[in-house]
Amino acid sequence: MDITEHKDLGLSIASVTKDHKFPSNVTHQDELKPLLKQLNKSNIQANLEVFTSFHTRYYKSDYGKQSSEWLLKNIQGVIKDSGAKSVYAKHFPHPWGQNSIIATIPGKSNSTVVIGAHQDSINLFLPSIFAAPGADDDGSGTTTILEAFRTFLTSKKVRNGEADNTVEFHWYSAEEGGLLGSQAIFSQYEKQGRDIKAMLQQDMTGYVQGTLEAGKKESVGVITDFVDPALTEFIKKVITEVRVTFSLF
Repeated sequence: MDITEHKDLGLSIASVTKDHKFPSNVTHQDELKPLLKQLNKSNIQANLEVFTSFHTRYYKSDYGKQSSEWLLKNIQGVIKDSGAKSVYAKHFPHPWGQNSIIATIPGKSNSTVVIGAHQDSINLFLPSIFAAPGADDDGSGTTTILEAFRTFLTSKKVRNGEADNTVEFHWYSAEEGGLLGSQAIFSQYEKQGRDIKAMLQQDMTGYVQGTLEAGKKESVGVITDFVDPALTEFIKKVITEVRVTFSLF
């Protein structure tokens, strides 16, 4: 994590002890189940094929800039196809060339839930020259949340701004450079006093080889260090509930 540009990130809230409260049980299944049926793995694969066709998505390269422009155009196309009037997506500009992307779905409150993934890739030897298709890290996360975004907008309630919270989907630039894109965004949010209720990062969602080689079934890995414990426990409940729901289809 390169904190050169954002040494003060988090300091304004460091002395504040917050009692994070998340639901004790998973609800809204009746609203969720129809959405789960709209998920399409073929969309993820098709988007990933294009996304990995860029020679690299290194954040300082022209390819990285081009891939970000393609991704934003794709996201805006999803919004247009959904018919949502208040939903919008735009670049969050950075000085290094490849911009981050933020898609905003306004809700009934300004409290915001963020779903994120990083769009850049890197070849550690000569990042500006050598190929880095980044299919798994983090092309898989990028296209996973893109499909989740598309599916979320199939809900009339969501499209009409009737969700309890505002929801943002973030595609970060320069994660491989030291979390540079996400730091820039959340540094700005902190200065603005934004109410970020929760954040879920999707990274390497396509990685299953190690699990399969260990003789285990495909599973969802949950990071437990440097995260909010209460939110992590709630996420585990969501994963368990969704797994049960899918098994019923």
